[in-house]
Amino acid sequence: MLSIKKYAAIDIGSNAVRLLISNIIEQKGKPVLFKKNSLVRVPIRLGSDVFIHNKISKENTQRILDTMLAFKLLMKSHKVVKYKACATSAMRESTNGKQVADLVLKNSGISIDIIEGEEEAAIIAATDLNTFIDKSKTYLYVDVGGGSTEFTIINQGISVASKSFKIGTVRLLNDMVSKEAWQELEQWIKSHTNNYDKISVLGSGGNINKIFKISGKALGKPLTYFYLTSYYNLLQSYSYEERITELDLNQDRADVIIPAMRIYLSSMKWSGAKNIYVPKIGLADGIIKSIYYQTVSSNTQ
Repeated sequence: MLSIKKYAAIDIGSNAVRLLISNIIEQKGKPVLFKKNSLVRVPIRLGSDVFIHNKISKENTQRILDTMLAFKLLMKSHKVVKYKACATSAMRESTNGKQVADLVLKNSGISIDIIEGEEEAAIIAATDLNTFIDKSKTYLYVDVGGGSTEFTIINQGISVASKSFKIGTVRLLNDMVSKEAWQELEQWIKSHTNNYDKISVLGSGGNINKIFKISGKALGKPLTYFYLTSYYNLLQSYSYEERITELDLNQDRADVIIPAMRIYLSSMKWSGAKNIYVPKIGLADGIIKSIYYQTVSSNTQ
């Protein structure tokens, strides 16, 4: 007996807002399958408001309201049976984040869960990484966002340490990350990885996904530190306009891709990793899985 249901995840990030709709395929005697059906991304960049002015502007409040109404209609058209909306760094730190979330609930009926960095790291780490990792190896999982980056050490398939740092692409673009924040991150990575002989980095986030796509590598194959450094240098040799016209990057990707690469390259350098694997998963995937497993556990209780 085959059962297919649609679940959705809304990820309200510091750089973009995403709606992921997935098919949940259940078949008796077989493991459940999570298959991406649709992904819509709107580059609102709340972080530019919040990290500079501490609040979400009127213009971006309206854009969030419009986007959530559109997402509501899309979920209705897709016949989504369950969804969850999570907001991260920008909405968490804004003085009017709760107020904006209340407006969204009033206008669209969508309830937004404003989550802490540690919870964000836990949701991401719970995305079924087992299909991407070799349990005999040790990984540093790096999920780069606009406002923060989540780091998790995975040893023999188990998360052994996890931390969220306020180092993100939009913050870096606005020159809002102190030297001390970088030093704290370097210390954390070195102290948590120096016990292991060999480490690989697992990278997630829109920027590393884009770089992986450009590389033409087969899914499951890693990018090397050398490749990433070369591409980083290439990007820096182009102006912002040239990255859009000649490298075919979207305008909201062409600026944040450089600070994102700085985070990935620093993580590789400090952990001694020569390779970075790109499983193409993130917070939205984690939200879908968390809804599913919560539903299963509540049904069995």
